[in-house]
Amino acid sequence: MTETSANSIAQSTRRRFLKTAVAAGAAAPLAQFSRNAAAASGKRNIIFILIDDMRFDSMSCMGHPFLKTPNLDRLAGGGVLFNHAYVTTSLCSPSRASILSGQYAHQHGVLDNSTLLPKGTPIFPIELQKNGYDTGFIGKWHMGGSSDEPRPGFDRWVSFRGQGVYINPTFNIDGKQVKRDGYVTDLLTDYAEDFIKQDREKPFFLYLSHKAVHADFYPAERHKKAFSDIKIEHPASMADTPENYEGKPLWVKRQRHSWHGVDYMYHDQTDFDNFILDYNRTMLAVDDSVGRVMDTLEKQGLLDDTLILLMSDNGFLHGEHGLIDKRCMYEESIRVPLLAHCPNLFDGGRRTDRIALNIDIAPTILEAAGVSIPDTVQGESFMRVLKDDDANWREGMLYEYFWERAFPQTPTVFGVRTERYKYMNFHGIFDLDELYDLEKDPHEMHNLIDDAAYHDVRVDMEKRLRDLLKETEADMVPSFKAGS
Repeated sequence: MTETSANSIAQSTRRRFLKTAVAAGAAAPLAQFSRNAAAASGKRNIIFILIDDMRFDSMSCMGHPFLKTPNLDRLAGGGVLFNHAYVTTSLCSPSRASILSGQYAHQHGVLDNSTLLPKGTPIFPIELQKNGYDTGFIGKWHMGGSSDEPRPGFDRWVSFRGQGVYINPTFNIDGKQVKRDGYVTDLLTDYAEDFIKQDREKPFFLYLSHKAVHADFYPAERHKKAFSDIKIEHPASMADTPENYEGKPLWVKRQRHSWHGVDYMYHDQTDFDNFILDYNRTMLAVDDSVGRVMDTLEKQGLLDDTLILLMSDNGFLHGEHGLIDKRCMYEESIRVPLLAHCPNLFDGGRRTDRIALNIDIAPTILEAAGVSIPDTVQGESFMRVLKDDDANWREGMLYEYFWERAFPQTPTVFGVRTERYKYMNFHGIFDLDELYDLEKDPHEMHNLIDDAAYHDVRVDMEKRLRDLLKETEADMVPSFKAGS
C-alpha cells in the first residue's frame, strides 16, 4: 500500500464533494423520536465524550486483564470500535484544539498546555450553533488554565480552571462561580443528564469532557478498594536491561529517572503498582458515567438516533520503555479509544482497523449534522468508514510534538505511522531516529533505522514525512533532517 500526494489530492477532492453534497441538503432523513426537535429540523442529536489520558486498551472489550467496563463495552457492542485511532499530538491542550478545529497543532498554534485557543480559531461547535443546534460544553476545557470563562460556540457552559480537582470542585456555570460537593466525574454526568433531558425546540450537541483519568488519579469513594487483590504485571520493555535499550535513542533511557520515568515518577511521589491500580480505579467512574448517559438517552427515546462519539485526548504509557505519561510517539502514547454509536445511522457490533485521527472528529460531527465542512478543516469525516469498512480511506498519519521547556526530557518529534511501519524524526538532539516494523514488532522493541534490510523503507518513510508536512502547510516546522 502507498500513501502519496496523489492520494491526498484525491481525499481533498472527496472532501470538497462531501461539503457540496451536504450543503445541498444531502443529509439522510431521520426517524421520528419523542420529546425532541431534531426530527422536525432534519438534524441529528450528537454527543461527544472526551476522556482525559485514557489508554486505547482501558476497556474490558479490548482485553484488559482486570478492568471491567460494562458500559463502554455496551457502547462498543452497539456501535463501531476503531482498533487504530490516534492523536496527531499526544498532549492534552494541542489534542483538544485539534478535536475542536480539525487542524494539526502547527496550524491552530496550541503547542503546549498553557496556550489559550487563539481567538477566531474556527471550531465545529460554532458551526453547529450557527446551523440551529443547542450546544453545551460540560467539563474540562484546559487550553490555557488562566480562565474558565464561557467560550464561543456554546449555549450552555459548565467548566473549571486548568486541571480542576476530583473532590468538591468549583464550576463556572454560564459565567457564575458555583461550589459543588461531590466527585467531579459524577457531578459532570449530572449536568450532562440535565442537558439531555431539557425540553427544547432545537437539536442538541453535547460535549462532555471528563477530568478523569488525569493524574493524580483519585478514585470515587465507592471504588477505592477495587482490584485490591490484583498483582500488576509490568510490560516487558519496562525492565532496565541492555536488551531493552539496544538501538534506542539515549533520551529514552535517560528519561527513566525523570518526572515521566518509572525510576523517579512525579519526583518519586508515587509507587508504580499503586499508580496503575489508582488509574484503573478512577476509570470505573468514567464507565459509570457512560452508562448513565446511555440510560438517560434510552429513557428519552433518543438512544438509537443520537450519534455518540467517545475518544481520549491522548494515550498513556504504563511503564513501556521505562516511561509513564504521553508526549512521545510510542504506540501507547498516541493510540486512543474511539467508539461510535448510532444504530439508526450505521450497523453496530463491528470493529475496524482503519486509521482514524482526532482531527477527524470535527468533520465527522459536521457531516452527521448536515452542516458544511469549512475549508480550514484538515481532517476527514470517517462517516463513510462507519457505514462501509471498505471505503477509500487513509493509509497513514502525520504525528508532531513540540518540545516544552517545562518537560525538556522529551524532544520535538515529527513522524509517520502507516498500517505497518512507524518512523520518528527527532529535532534539537544529536541522537538516533526510530523506525519500526509494527507487523513484526508491535511493542517497538527493535529500532530498524540503521538496518540495511530496511533502507528502502526508511527512504520511503522519510519521503512520506516530507510530503505530509508540505501538504499540511507546516511552514513553521523546522527543516526536515532527512537521512539517506
